[in-house]
Amino acid sequence: MSDAMKQHGAFSWNELLTTDVAAAKVFYGGLLGWSLNEIDVDGLAYTMAKANDTEVAGIMAIPEEAKGMPPTWGGYITVDDVDAAVARAEQLGGKVLCPPRDCSGVGRFSVIQDPQGAMVSLITYFKKE
Repeated sequence: MSDAMKQHGAFSWNELLTTDVAAAKVFYGGLLGWSLNEIDVDGLAYTMAKANDTEVAGIMAIPEEAKGMPPTWGGYITVDDVDAAVARAEQLGGKVLCPPRDCSGVGRFSVIQDPQGAMVSLITYFKKE
């Protein structure tokens, strides 16, 4: 991921939540020529999608707490402080769908909904040492 994607306000990641990861891998791998590699993220199976040698997206099963939602692509927007951004979103009439939490080795994220109902994830990436 480029440093430009880690600046406050930049869309930085795309992620598919789906009911059928295997079928999604066949479809997107075949459609886009992505190479797909399954990794473990905090005990969950997560598929990294690469275009050439660049990681471009992730694919995962819809988590238990979101069961019943339709499969959907979601975007992540980088923020300097996810906890502060979530508090500000609430002040502006937004709703917190997933409170801020850490994703090992990646960053701290949250899922919010704007006053019109659109959902987006906010993320503050951990600094690499």
